[in-house]
Amino acid sequence: MRVFVIAALFFLVFITVGTAAQKEGNVEYEGAQSAFFKTGKADAVMSLNSLAGRKSLYAIGPIDGLDGEITVFDSKPYITKVRGNDFTLEQSFNYGASFLVWTEQSTWTDIAVPDSVKGYADLQQFVKTKAEEAGIDVSKPFAFLLTGTADLIKWHINIDRTDGKPINKELFANSKEHFITKNELVDIIGFYSESHQGKFISAYTPALGPETKNVIHFHFVSRDSKAAGHIDDISLGKNIALHLPR
Repeated sequence: MRVFVIAALFFLVFITVGTAAQKEGNVEYEGAQSAFFKTGKADAVMSLNSLAGRKSLYAIGPIDGLDGEITVFDSKPYITKVRGNDFTLEQSFNYGASFLVWTEQSTWTDIAVPDSVKGYADLQQFVKTKAEEAGIDVSKPFAFLLTGTADLIKWHINIDRTDGKPINKELFANSKEHFITKNELVDIIGFYSESHQGKFISAYTPALGPETKNVIHFHFVSRDSKAAGHIDDISLGKNIALHLPR
């Protein structure tokens, strides 16, 4: 009887983790940022291990408990957490995500980013324009990549500074350690959507004024250092390439 109960519980957990993801086009996601403010918690909605072994996997999201950032670039995980006065980088799937968005995409179309595209607002408009030109339905979420040397990236890693209080927007904003990376060769994975704010797109980003809608969520991985995390703002350099799903 005990074995049966344990097996049944395992089955229920498997169903919960394995079937809750929503899929639109080639993008899948589970959980929602807005749930933090409804529940006051940032509990895990899925195990990152459930995606281990998938080929051409790209994923971004926060670690549960506001304890770091998840970035998966071409099936390689990059987990960053704040520890002391620095941050750590670990390549492991053994973490839970409080929300996650991902895609499996092996073929990309390469597009040179002109020097006129300099910052966050320029970038999200450029991504939309080029996606439309490529025949991508921008009313649905899609992934994009960027590669090249960025002049400057302002970024953060989540760290729990709630002191055990229910998460609200103010505590969530304070639960971030901010960093700046300059002139490093980076790989960037982003997701574009005009209709998933509060899910895997933040309704607000400090890089944009209140009159400009945020439609992208993107993380980076540096090839020059251990830096990896959520991009708050960016100044693009020269010879940047945009990659759109083919």
